[in-house]
Amino acid sequence: MKILKRSLIILSICFLLVGIGIGTLYFSADMKEPDISAEILPEYILYKSDSLRTYGPNWLQLNESGLWEMKLEGEAFERGVAFGKLSEDLLYYQEKVFVDQIREFIPSDGYLKFLRFLLILFNRNLGTHIPEEFRKEIYGISLSCTHEYDAIGTPYQRQLNYHAAHDIGHAMQDYMLVGCSSFGVWGTQSEDAELLIGRNFDFYIGDDFARHKLVSFYNPTDGYKFVSVGWPGMTGVLSGMNEMGLTVTINAAKSTMPTSAAMPISLLAREILQYASTIEEAYAIATGRKTFVAESLLIGSAKDNKAAIIEKSTDKMALYTSNTDRIICTNHYQSEIFLTDERNLENIATSDSPYRYGRLNELLDGQTPVNPEKAASILRDRLGMGGKEIGLSNEKAINQFIAHHSIIFQPEKLRMWVSTSPWQSGKYVAYDLKALFTPQNETGIKTIDSLTIAADTFIYSPLYTQLQDYRRYTKTVKESIREQQRFPNDLIIDSLLNANPEMYYTWLLAGDYYNAFEGKEKAIPYWEKALTKEIPKQDEQTAIRKRITKKE
Repeated sequence: MKILKRSLIILSICFLLVGIGIGTLYFSADMKEPDISAEILPEYILYKSDSLRTYGPNWLQLNESGLWEMKLEGEAFERGVAFGKLSEDLLYYQEKVFVDQIREFIPSDGYLKFLRFLLILFNRNLGTHIPEEFRKEIYGISLSCTHEYDAIGTPYQRQLNYHAAHDIGHAMQDYMLVGCSSFGVWGTQSEDAELLIGRNFDFYIGDDFARHKLVSFYNPTDGYKFVSVGWPGMTGVLSGMNEMGLTVTINAAKSTMPTSAAMPISLLAREILQYASTIEEAYAIATGRKTFVAESLLIGSAKDNKAAIIEKSTDKMALYTSNTDRIICTNHYQSEIFLTDERNLENIATSDSPYRYGRLNELLDGQTPVNPEKAASILRDRLGMGGKEIGLSNEKAINQFIAHHSIIFQPEKLRMWVSTSPWQSGKYVAYDLKALFTPQNETGIKTIDSLTIAADTFIYSPLYTQLQDYRRYTKTVKESIREQQRFPNDLIIDSLLNANPEMYYTWLLAGDYYNAFEGKEKAIPYWEKALTKEIPKQDEQTAIRKRITKKE
């Protein structure tokens, strides 16, 4: 008994010490919230009409193609406040969509409070890794955010953490939240010999999350003017170009789950875009920052008339340059420094990244020399290697029909094309940034109608209807399995199979349905059929085989 009592006392002391340690970490967390008052700012009046909102020299408008366009200027806090004032309803919508996704997994307010505890504990030093300028801007935005979700954190804490959440999504690449493809051509590979960049930003949290695409034009007090494409509340850069013709786009690489706070990759991309004019300057900025996860940053430079890739992991970094007039970036590293990296080798061996890399090479070979129209056709390509049908929305395709946005840059001409819904299948709207970056352009953004790239004919074809059917039936079948509610007949399963017969997941899901309601014997032929299709990742193939061989 004495030994038991002594053990319980020691165990209690250990739990107490752990609790005190965690509590100390929690209550000592410092997100570096700026101590600043909106009273120091000029008193502007917010004016709203159906299509235009103005707040002093700043404005927000919805163009006829469905893109939101915003212009911000001034000091960091001033820009942030203006951002929030102009887009308060959009900020609420974007956060609601995001939190609703969280609530699907964490429906209880009690668990949300626990999530807040974990976020503060994990990101306790996040603010120390973010430059004060960006924290002031984010804080300014947070003043217009709702208090409805304070169970997760204060508006400032939430906005800061949402930038980090983007990186956690990258770390979860195995779950296919991200799978971007991009390329650059110049010299002999480009129609006018000038640099041209194309990219798909495949970051998917549902169609609602991508509903409001935001094209933001910044005129900061410090640094270069720049444009960035993202969503309301995102001050980091996902795809952007500055007035010097420097472009930045980000592609996830294979990464471990983050274990401590660091600089969110989108904010590093933002710092590069705002303060660099050459590849060398961009690399120097990236060298001085520690980041959450492994990432490739494709840097295009009008001054250098070429593109290069900054390959950055949590512990090392490289600059990859091509010995041809072409460079391709998917989701694996290519530099010598990472040639023997264990995670990179695993990524190359088991993921769909090398396949998309090969397909981009095929498409570029067939379209050289490349112009913006050809770039759009490459970014819209839905087929596999050699033009093979691999199923609609296959992760091996360049166009997976999940892109938040697709974008084309001509850095030397300061032109860019931004896709419109759905995905990159809608028209690409052209912008002349030379005109937009001039001091005389005070209100309104003018697109170049003559340079608009027409919508993909795909959206007028029966295949587009099939894609919509596939998505609808997939959701219905998954809900049926989850809720254990069998369909009265096989009509929905047959419709699913007819909607997307070349897609491996169609057959996998049909097999899962029959396994749930009729047993493994009925399911096996569907799983075996799935194995005859193009499957993006090795672990997915393994999982299907285990379904087949697993004993009851």
